[in-house]
Amino acid sequence: MAVQPNPSPWKEKASKDVEALQGAVKRLAARIRAHPEKARLDEVITRWLKRHLRRLGAEAEQALEQINSLVEDHAMLAENLQTWAEKERQKGRQEGEEIGLQKGRQKGRRLAAINLLKLGLLTDEQIAQTTGLSLTEVSVLRSDQSH
Repeated sequence: MAVQPNPSPWKEKASKDVEALQGAVKRLAARIRAHPEKARLDEVITRWLKRHLRRLGAEAEQALEQINSLVEDHAMLAENLQTWAEKERQKGRQEGEEIGLQKGRQKGRRLAAINLLKLGLLTDEQIAQTTGLSLTEVSVLRSDQSH
């Protein structure tokens, strides 16, 4: 009998976030519908929301082009906002991974330089050229090794 892995806490939270977002948009649409000035209020809030989200980037702007009324299009708005939020999360994860890789590469270069310094066979210039570190970084590592 195969053991099923536990669902990701992130997926669980994301699904709760989707539900919360859809619920909030639905409640807002219901409040607007119940207001005596619903047409004007819907127009003002929809325009404000679209203007605010346009400042967040092109992805949100593309999704908002289809929205004409918060009351009529609340399901589409919640879906589009969720799609946009997912894209932003993915972009953030990719940026974070790239930063981590860069830090790892830098650490690897420093460790390689330290090992080359310990061998004592190369000049600082040769170690800098081999590892991609600056001559200053190699000199700092050399002085750290001598202490």
